[in-house]
Amino acid sequence: MAYRLSAIGAYRPRIELGNTVQKVELARYLADRTGLNEGSVELVIKELRDAIIFFNRAGRAVKIEGLGTYTPGIDLEGTFDVLYRADTDLKNGLNAHNTFSGTIRLRENIGKSADDLVTLWNQAHPDDPVT
Repeated sequence: MAYRLSAIGAYRPRIELGNTVQKVELARYLADRTGLNEGSVELVIKELRDAIIFFNRAGRAVKIEGLGTYTPGIDLEGTFDVLYRADTDLKNGLNAHNTFSGTIRLRENIGKSADDLVTLWNQAHPDDPVT
């Protein structure tokens, strides 16, 4: 007997990720679009990181319009973490209709329900159905 979560995981659409953009490439991209040189952009990125750490350590969230909010958090063992909530404009920009240029695997399953994905699993795996 297969698990429902396994069936959904096998048939859900997902983005095929390319190489992660590293700081050097990001700095070059931003330098090409601003009046700053790459070294200045790298310094700004480091300073932004340090500012978020500074204010989060003081128990303050940091909201950056267009990027999101960085909020300090703590777990039961006392380990601190940063909780990130993306800005609405960032999410809306990503979700703008027909602008995604990456590859989506199992694109044909966009819009299908979890039950539809389980049905696909059961059809493909009659010897190991989800019950």
